[in-house]
Amino acid sequence: MIKMFRIDERLIHGQIAIKWSRHTGVDHIVVGNDAAANSPIIQKSLKMAAPAGIKTAIRSVDDAIALLKDPRCEAMKILMLVNSPEDAERVVAAVPGIPFINIGNYGRIAPEKPGMPRKRYGNNIYCDEVEVESFKHLIATGLKCIYQTTPEEPAEDITNLFK
Repeated sequence: MIKMFRIDERLIHGQIAIKWSRHTGVDHIVVGNDAAANSPIIQKSLKMAAPAGIKTAIRSVDDAIALLKDPRCEAMKILMLVNSPEDAERVVAAVPGIPFINIGNYGRIAPEKPGMPRKRYGNNIYCDEVEVESFKHLIATGLKCIYQTTPEEPAEDITNLFK
């Protein structure tokens, strides 16, 4: 069902629409993001960025979890997107069958939390202390956690980034 689960702070953008959707052969994109679900402007821009012919659902994280648990989704090929490791933790804890976690771009454009500066942990991965702990929890689930911005690039295991 879930062909790829990705953490990418930009959610749907060119790499997703052109490269990853084709590479994975998905027919649906599910965005789990509370801010996007509550903003018609963000929803419209994400849907405009989505590739033609691929159904796109933009839901709160909780509603995305409920959607993914619906038995009707089992026949679908889904690319699941969240924009933070904290949201990824919530989805991973509630939805079985996630094959692996792909981290694309994280922490460069997201606003910093007061008193929580971000530090660079790899190409296009910048985290504060709370986000590092979330990544450690994701690694501890036993799911393969990789950094890979596009399918043409080699996948890098992130385990050693957060030791």
